[in-house]
Amino acid sequence: MTLRLDMPEENLASILGKAFGNRSFLAGFAITALVAAVALVSFLWTPYDVTRLVIADKTQAPSLAHWFGTDHFGRDILSMIMVGARNSIAVALVAVGIGVGIGVPLGAFAAARGGLVDEALMRLNDLVFAFPALLSAIMITAIFGPGAVNAIIAIGIFNIPVFARVARAGALAIWQREFILAARAAGKGKTLITLEHVLPNIVTLLLVQGTIQFALGILAEAGLSYVGLGTQPPMPSWGRMLFDAQTRMVVAPWMAIFPGMAIVITVLGLNLLGDGIADILDPRSRRRR
Repeated sequence: MTLRLDMPEENLASILGKAFGNRSFLAGFAITALVAAVALVSFLWTPYDVTRLVIADKTQAPSLAHWFGTDHFGRDILSMIMVGARNSIAVALVAVGIGVGIGVPLGAFAAARGGLVDEALMRLNDLVFAFPALLSAIMITAIFGPGAVNAIIAIGIFNIPVFARVARAGALAIWQREFILAARAAGKGKTLITLEHVLPNIVTLLLVQGTIQFALGILAEAGLSYVGLGTQPPMPSWGRMLFDAQTRMVVAPWMAIFPGMAIVITVLGLNLLGDGIADILDPRSRRRR
């Protein structure tokens, strides 16, 4: 049987009971689900076509026709936020996937091997970590040009050392446990022990870190789009919307208010969700919500 890190065996009903009693988790889940639902709906329907320019309707204030107003090209801001949600989520999701897919195996392998291999991988990890997503995006776009794909690559590269560090730290703690000694005494190799015992015991750490990196991915995508390195027109992006609004704050403040609120609410929801998951799955947490 695979044991869990400092966690007694709990059935699904017990975990669900904790989830429904955790305010942070419920609030984060509700906000995240709402944003995800908006993004999914945008694939099928938006109030207006986000690629259609209606100059006669430019910078209209929020009204029954345009709930969030229009931008300087007459595009409906609500529709743009809906489409921007799916772009931001897609970029952040794939970038986190890159970090998990490469960083976790590297961190787990470094912890299992130890010695010079561990030291070399961690120093390489530190080298990659020294380049923030924005700098990586600048270097990538200088070669391949701006775009959502290059933004994904830049954010994903930044996520790799983050997940490698988390996986290594968690794995090193597991390798000191008694059941690992029992597994080694039973003749299991390091690879099998990592797959059967180490990785299942650090899932909680990775899940919480994943929600954090997801939120940071949303912010990074918005930042890259703001400086013109992320999602390119005519596809909407929350960061690009803020860039377009910066010179029109006096005449059309809603152009900045609503995409800014979308970013804040999404990041807040993901942080609350991660905090709630940590409370539910970590028995050492004593917070009661």
